[in-house]
Amino acid sequence: MANPPPSTPVKRSRLPDRLFGWAALGAALLTLALLLAILISLVIGAWPAISKYGLSFLTRSAWDPVQNEYGGLVMIYGTLATSFIALLIAVPVSFGIALFLTELSPAWLKRPLGTAIELLAAVPSIVYGMWGLLVFGPILATYVQQPLQAMFSGVPYLGALFSGPPVGIGILSAGIILAIMIIPFIASVMRDVFEVTPVLLKESAYGLGSTTWEVVSKVVLPYTKSGVMGGIMLGLGRALGETMAVTFVIGNFNQLDSLSLFQAANSITSALANEFAEAADGLHQASLIYLGLVLFFITFVVLSLSKLLLSQLQKNEGAKT
Repeated sequence: MANPPPSTPVKRSRLPDRLFGWAALGAALLTLALLLAILISLVIGAWPAISKYGLSFLTRSAWDPVQNEYGGLVMIYGTLATSFIALLIAVPVSFGIALFLTELSPAWLKRPLGTAIELLAAVPSIVYGMWGLLVFGPILATYVQQPLQAMFSGVPYLGALFSGPPVGIGILSAGIILAIMIIPFIASVMRDVFEVTPVLLKESAYGLGSTTWEVVSKVVLPYTKSGVMGGIMLGLGRALGETMAVTFVIGNFNQLDSLSLFQAANSITSALANEFAEAADGLHQASLIYLGLVLFFITFVVLSLSKLLLSQLQKNEGAKT
């Protein structure tokens, strides 16, 4: 019986693969080009303020459009202080939510509770701002700020930290509102990365007699540290860039009389939202764009520090193994 003729290999065109590769490369280059264009446009727009003030703009607290004198210290301090307070509150709460949903929650509660937390992210920021001004502010002033002032009155440093008018508007109020806003983002990311931990690793740890906290701290967190750090950075970026909610509750005060948490202040985004539409061409507008450039730089520095922290954690883990 004659052997069948050998089948000829099917020739496939490499053109679709090349087109796909070029499209992916184009998308990546387009992203870099947009980022560079934004940076260049910010530098060009802020150049009058950069040429007049230089880096001293970052340490000047004066902001007087009438006298045409500007400095970004108050806005920079307000942005960093509110974001720090938000992270200080949101990270432990988000960690507890993610831990409960992945390790402790009964099956019937896991899905509705997770959905409810995610729905908080869909609430418009202006609603958070109005709620913070009309509802949360008076409650904060009556049940938090006034008792704190009475408790720490006369105490060195802490007394100054809680001084100022307890009216429910200021840095502390803005930080708490930001914390409420970023909790859904951080908690959702933490929950998702906790769930990708191999079940075999957790069951092995439980089989060896580990407690839930030991499993989370020694198995889940080391396995998912990159995702956890990414969720925290996502929340920090949300806090740094939030505008409307902060505008309602921070007080929009362009002077830095003290470092009190109850002091009304301003943030970069709030200043841009309030003044940019009415700013005249010239130094005022250039100073506002300079603030936007500073916010861009702060975000870049935060992202770079998070990358360095992750690389350091990976090096330490390699050294232990």
